[in-house]
Amino acid sequence: MTEIEQDPKDMYIGLNVGGTNCSVVVGDASFLIIHRSGFETHVERGYQVIIQEFKDHIQASLDKHPDYTLKRIGISCGGPLDSKTGMIYSPPNLPGWDNVPIAKIFSDEFGVDVAIQNDANACALAEWLMGSGKGTSNMVFLTFGTGMGAGLILNGRLYSGTNDLGGEVGHIRLDKTGPVGFGKAGSFEGFCSGGGIAQLAKTMVSARLANNQQVSFCPTVEKINEIDTKMVAMAAHAGDPVAYEIIRISAEYLGQGLAILIDILNPECIVIGSIYSRNEELFKPLMDRILHMEAIPSSLKVCKIKPALLGDQIGDYAALCVALYEDKF
Repeated sequence: MTEIEQDPKDMYIGLNVGGTNCSVVVGDASFLIIHRSGFETHVERGYQVIIQEFKDHIQASLDKHPDYTLKRIGISCGGPLDSKTGMIYSPPNLPGWDNVPIAKIFSDEFGVDVAIQNDANACALAEWLMGSGKGTSNMVFLTFGTGMGAGLILNGRLYSGTNDLGGEVGHIRLDKTGPVGFGKAGSFEGFCSGGGIAQLAKTMVSARLANNQQVSFCPTVEKINEIDTKMVAMAAHAGDPVAYEIIRISAEYLGQGLAILIDILNPECIVIGSIYSRNEELFKPLMDRILHMEAIPSSLKVCKIKPALLGDQIGDYAALCVALYEDKF
């Protein structure tokens, strides 16, 4: 992999656009974060106001570091979007962001090239360039957070597909029925995401309480709507049998989903974020058992499955990596 020739005073800015929080990350060619600022999105303000706040933060960063030269801006944002034209098309977490030419807006304002990628692709870049996938040529990154998305690094390049829908593995149906994710019951996202695990838990706990069985982490029907994945994971760590059963189901479907990816893509590495990275000791033994049953043995042998390395900072590094490696897309 050949890196772009950089001047030590070159500055790169990453914009992480989220439905709840946004951040502006200033870094250099060595991935060093020089400055970071953030603000709450408050989507009800409309995209024009939010973009102006981004502009104000960028200008403040430029004023604070006059000895640096801005080279490129990178944007990480939830899709759907078009990385070639720099358009955002109505992301579910950004209501009102309809047909926003975000790359052109910032390019016109600051006079530099602007690159944009969906957040899963941007996170894949970050884990590939400086995280658990560093040094590989073929890597899959799985978000395993609120949803289940993927970023694909194939033959040393980010693969985003014909219209930026490459890596939408959450839509794969793993069973005829089950929790709903990506609008499909029994999908990979349904079984392996924060939203899906919470759905599964609520269904299983409701059934047990209806049969007068005790559930330690949810003792009454009134508490069912409070169940989330963190609560289930904590109870499973503590030895609760119902919580462990919920994790077992999710982990086994995770194994099925990974086996499909391994058989099709033959990657060197699969990096899994968020829920898996925080609970690897719960998921891994159960997942591995299914993998050894389902995946092509010779493909599985060369594929390392790792928790994401960058933790809570991944969103910031992801946006910065979009700015640094725009020419590889």
